[in-house]
Amino acid sequence: VNTSTATLTTMPMLDIPQVVNTVSEQVLEDQHATNLDEALYNVANVVQTNTLGGTQDAFTRRGFGANRDGSIMTNGLRTVLPRSFTAATERVEVLKGPASTLYGILDPGGLINVVTKRPERSFGGSVSATSTSFGGGTGQFDVTGPIDGTPLAYRVIGEYQHEDYWRNFGKEKSSFINPSLTWFGERATVNVSYSHRDYSAPFDRGTIFDLNTGHAVNVDRKTRFDEPFNITDGYSDLAQLNAEYRLSDAWTARFDYSYSQDHYNDDQARVMAYDSATGNLTRRVDATHGSTQKMHTTRTDLQGNVVIGGFYNEILTGLAYENYDLLRTDMIRCKNVKGFNIYNPVYGTVGKCSSVSASDSDQRIQQESYAGYLQDALYLTDKWIAVAGVRYQYYTQYAGKGRPFNVNTDSSDQKWTPKAGLVYKLTPSVSLFGNVAQSFMPQSSIASYIGNLPPEESTSYELGAKFDLFNGVTANIALFDIDKRNVLYTESVGDETVAKTAGKVRSRGVEVDVAGSLTDNLSLIASYGYTDAKVTDDPDYKGKPLPNVPKHTGSLFLSYDIHNVYDSNTLTVGGGGRAVSKRSGT
Repeated sequence: VNTSTATLTTMPMLDIPQVVNTVSEQVLEDQHATNLDEALYNVANVVQTNTLGGTQDAFTRRGFGANRDGSIMTNGLRTVLPRSFTAATERVEVLKGPASTLYGILDPGGLINVVTKRPERSFGGSVSATSTSFGGGTGQFDVTGPIDGTPLAYRVIGEYQHEDYWRNFGKEKSSFINPSLTWFGERATVNVSYSHRDYSAPFDRGTIFDLNTGHAVNVDRKTRFDEPFNITDGYSDLAQLNAEYRLSDAWTARFDYSYSQDHYNDDQARVMAYDSATGNLTRRVDATHGSTQKMHTTRTDLQGNVVIGGFYNEILTGLAYENYDLLRTDMIRCKNVKGFNIYNPVYGTVGKCSSVSASDSDQRIQQESYAGYLQDALYLTDKWIAVAGVRYQYYTQYAGKGRPFNVNTDSSDQKWTPKAGLVYKLTPSVSLFGNVAQSFMPQSSIASYIGNLPPEESTSYELGAKFDLFNGVTANIALFDIDKRNVLYTESVGDETVAKTAGKVRSRGVEVDVAGSLTDNLSLIASYGYTDAKVTDDPDYKGKPLPNVPKHTGSLFLSYDIHNVYDSNTLTVGGGGRAVSKRSGT
């Protein structure tokens, strides 16, 4: 089994001193996964976190992560897509632990890489449709093949969704189109793809908690506390170019470029306060009009498989550039309104708002980074493999808001992020590994002044074992310990609130993942994860658990193929489940 996410090379999984989980195309098809949440149910210690009202992909990995943290990539390149899982998704790979050496600015829990389908040189196609018990459904098509008389192949994938929301009102609507073209040369391959998605989805902040009981209020979970105009409308685009040229039998050059953008408007009636004695809510109508994110990502690298001093080496060296720009133009803020009762909800008592808050508008983040990296996988013997790498990265960032504009972040810095790992192959199908790696995440604030604070820095230690068993069944077990330093916190000094970076947090745990075909008919994918994540140094929160990080996660899914049904067709039946323990909300 090979993966390119961990090392940007095609090293076998057993030779990599880091955990990589793959949710294969077959698993996605068997489970009818329709979004990234459902795909990642199969991976230990990866849990949904704050999705910004159900509008963003957002996950913690080994205790760390947030929405818009740059950890979700498409074909190994960072994007600003709010939803990365589409009809064009082939598989999902999860790299656990720090990945800054090859991927730059990241939290230390790992990254998620969505790998998309590419054109094929043989004709194929499919049409599918699904419906939901809530009402409505989704239709998809996928067609690929060669262009006769040329070295080109094409693929066009499309999807249309129109479904009723699972709560008491709302609709989820989207359309997606993804044409791509690949040129196959004798020594080179070039792939270009473009995707466009229009979407309209409920902006649903969910239920509320009663602070007196510590539990969610006792109403039907389908009852919403906002308004039918709580909607996010927008569109996103992704254009990518991937080129590979085989210089010789030993050396290959690659160039990857990605441009992504996302534009949306949203309106919402937001809960501001709750009176537990009466069940009445205080709400406020807010909106964001004219939010645009754009990102350019470029990477070029050179890979060589060479013998140096009698030892086989897989060498990777490269350069990377990223440019990110966020602008939220008009921030709408209206007055608080009382009178909505959670036990007898009456909708339509408030309407959309048009009052622009000058002090909150024109929110902006600009970030630019340049990097160079070097990695070597050194095969010391037929059993021992050492993998080491280092990255140098220089970045600048600028953030603030308001009319007139107030600069709250203006910083630049340079960081070296090394990694090192060792693999010992007990047998051709069993390996032991250990690694140590560092990562970093710059501090940035739109809302309040932080100036030029040092970035968050992390160090991770990991030990584990990997197995490549019968019938292609793979398994891994890993122990990890991650420390993050320079965590931002605020402190009151007189009449002022001062931002400081003395905070520290720690996450440690264990995870087990198993996947593969137990027999010719029966397939399994299962996982278990334990994470103990808490604050270790902070004036107010020391000893408290990190929010949205459960201690236990587990999943099990089985599928059974019944062959030769109606001639040569196959019928697949299956089922499974996932369990997540309780987690801290603050």
